[in-house]
Amino acid sequence: MRLAPGLAAIERAAWNALLTADGGGNPFLRHEYLRALEEAGCVSGDSGWTPQHLTLWHGDALVGAVPLYLKEHSYGEYVFDRSWAEAYQHHGLDYYPKWLAAVPFTPVGGTRLIAADDSARTMLAELLAQLARSSGLSSLHLLLAPLAQIELLQTQGCVLRQGVQFHWRNAGFADFEQFLGALAQPKRKKIRAERRKVHEAGVTLTHKCGAKIAERDWAFFIRCYENTYAEHHSTPYLNLDFFLRLAAALPEHLMLVLAQRDGVPIAASLGVYDRERLYGRYWGALEHVPCLHFECCYYQMIEFAIERGLQVFEGGAQGAHKLARGLDPVPTYSAHWLAQPQMHAAVARFAAREAEGMAHTLDELNEHRAWRALATEAE
Repeated sequence: MRLAPGLAAIERAAWNALLTADGGGNPFLRHEYLRALEEAGCVSGDSGWTPQHLTLWHGDALVGAVPLYLKEHSYGEYVFDRSWAEAYQHHGLDYYPKWLAAVPFTPVGGTRLIAADDSARTMLAELLAQLARSSGLSSLHLLLAPLAQIELLQTQGCVLRQGVQFHWRNAGFADFEQFLGALAQPKRKKIRAERRKVHEAGVTLTHKCGAKIAERDWAFFIRCYENTYAEHHSTPYLNLDFFLRLAAALPEHLMLVLAQRDGVPIAASLGVYDRERLYGRYWGALEHVPCLHFECCYYQMIEFAIERGLQVFEGGAQGAHKLARGLDPVPTYSAHWLAQPQMHAAVARFAAREAEGMAHTLDELNEHRAWRALATEAE
């Protein structure tokens, strides 16, 4: 086992080959993506993210890896533990720094115990738990991983925590109209009305992919992205340097939606995609147009997924309003271990209660899905 202080210490081909062997086409876990975050200063320096990637070697061969960070805060994670941090503080205990295995700044799921085979994956889980126990730090958190990987961490004493996201699935739709035809009539009518509002406001929309996204497009996009954070009185996690590095390293995974009025760009949204999935991620607008958010972040993304034959569009965390737009609830899983025994027991009780509530929430959300067949059955 070795801890790498950044992706620059690990050969790109070796990391990506391991990811491919693990069945992963997820762009967010590629060497280029994670290294761009580091070199742009988003997860290094004084960001509160210190890369300490756990790697497993057999001789000179990389056979396992975990994207791992020392965290000085809980920002940019999307699986919230701030109440646990407050409990630690209340009892005079240090919660930070903590160990975090995740993709920074995005609630995207995927492998976290990247391994060439099951034996190596099991060993990664054991080594990760040993590292957490021997480090003297407060806790270990592995976020948004497949359930099988979470169960490996459970054997090491971690607590399972369940959440929910909203994903759209492609049922072989020929076009957006056919997708609309599969929805219940009130949902279909609502979407058409929202799209009409954007059209009547004089807004036109275009997609740009890969190398066709010019540097001026990225400069405009970052204005939109930063404006979203400013409207919420927050500080953006990412910067233009990161997006330019990403555009240079992984252009084949990027698509940009640009909204214009009278030839002037007014809004943009960014999607990241692979052979199977489209991940809707960042958005912003420089002026308000009713329903433009839905158009840029959902309808244009769904249109793109249909055109490319992609099977899933991930709409991200939170937002039950996504149900009315054809996205369905999907459970997510994370693993947590706290060094302080009483705190760990309290978190275990909390997670058990939360899981019971989440089961009821998923049942209720499923009853409100937008699809026509479900609506007919409900009637």
